[in-house]
Order: sequence, then structure tokens, then C-alpha cells
Amino acid sequence: MQKVLSKAGVASRRAAEELIAQGRVSVDGRTVREFGVRVDPDRAVIHVDGTRVILREDLVYLALNKPRGVHSTMTDDQGRPCVGDYVRDRAQRLFHVGRLDAETEGLLLLTNDGDLAHRLMHPSYHVTKTYLAEVDGTVPRGLGRQLRTGIELDDGPVKVDEFRVKDVYSGQTLVEVVLHEGRKHIVRRLLAEAGFPVRKLVRTAIGDVQLGKGKPGSLRRLTRQEVGGLYRLVKL
Repeated sequence: MQKVLSKAGVASRRAAEELIAQGRVSVDGRTVREFGVRVDPDRAVIHVDGTRVILREDLVYLALNKPRGVHSTMTDDQGRPCVGDYVRDRAQRLFHVGRLDAETEGLLLLTNDGDLAHRLMHPSYHVTKTYLAEVDGTVPRGLGRQLRTGIELDDGPVKVDEFRVKDVYSGQTLVEVVLHEGRKHIVRRLLAEAGFPVRKLVRTAIGDVQLGKGKPGSLRRLTRQEVGGLYRLVKL
């Protein structure tokens, strides 16, 4: 066990022994306090302080800052720029988790972990996404309450989890929208129905995973804490 935790980057072997002794490590749902326990990295489900530790070395978790104009597909038969262009030379076969429309920028996750990806996209897990939207005009003070209560769209009602005004400048307003809906163009449709069509839209977070400060087109590996947080979010 100590060797497995050390190889996974959780802690040194000595520190891993302390984690075990303190009852902070579980294997397949059972707290382990004994040293020298043998585990199969390909099969065991290990948690440290309630956060899952990813043991398989072949699994890849990336965050792409998708630029505007890039399509959320791994290939494009029309030759348009697509997400797959950014990982074409990687050995692993990756796929995107969910989508962003071509005109929307920001955070898109790429992975070869099918179980995690499936749950992140499944509506029953209510995974929140955070967006910054630039709209024309000054939004009224009651708009947040209206959006949290819900707005009726042609395919059913939708409401946000959070809404706040971030900035007002030159006749435009920058707002932050947090919601767990996954319907197509949902943020654009929601704000347009409220009377504020979106001029620019950026997704800044999925759950607790933040876009970060990378330029459009940049890729970064998710940290162990970020991956563990996503697993915890979807109860894996």
C-alpha cells in the first residue's frame, strides 16, 4: 500500500504510513490501518481523506482552453478547426467531456477515463458549470432572482444555481452564471430569453476545476486533487 500511494504521488512512503496509521486511507470502501497490505493498482479503489486516488498510469486528464471558432469534435470532415487538433499527436485516444459551441471559449475536459466522463455528463449528478457572459446594456437588479426562480424555454424551464454581476463597462455588463443544465446553447438561450443576448461567452469552471490563466489553445494536466475532486463529485 505504501508503495502504491507513493507511486501515485500522494506522499512519500514514510508519510503514507502515517496516513494509514491515522485511518485516512480506505481500500474498496474499507479503512486500512495495517502496513504491508497488498493491493492491485488496476482494480483497487483507494481513497485518502475521502478523495479517490487514481492509480492507473494510462489514464489521462487534460484541461483545454478552447478558443473561439474551434468545434467540439475530435475530427471534422469539413476540415474546420476542432478539439482533436490539440491532442492529435498523443499516444492515448482521448475524447472530450461534453461540448462547447464553436463560438464559446473556455474550459473543456479531455480524457480516456470513460467511467468518469460518463458521470460528469449525466444530468443526474448535477455537475455545475460556471460561465462568464458579456451582454449589452445594464442588467436590472431583479434579473438574478428571476433566473434563480426559472425561465420557460421552448424545451422546458431552466433556472440557474447562481448569478452575479461581475462588471459594468462601456454600455455592457459582465455576468457570471452557474448552472448544472447541459442542454444545447443553454446559457445563450437563457439570457436571450431574459432580454440580454450574449455577445461573448467563456466557460471558466466545471465543478471545482478552474480554467486557469492559460491562453486560448493551451492544454494542462489536471492535478491529482482536481481529478480526485471530480471523482468525489460524481460519487466514484
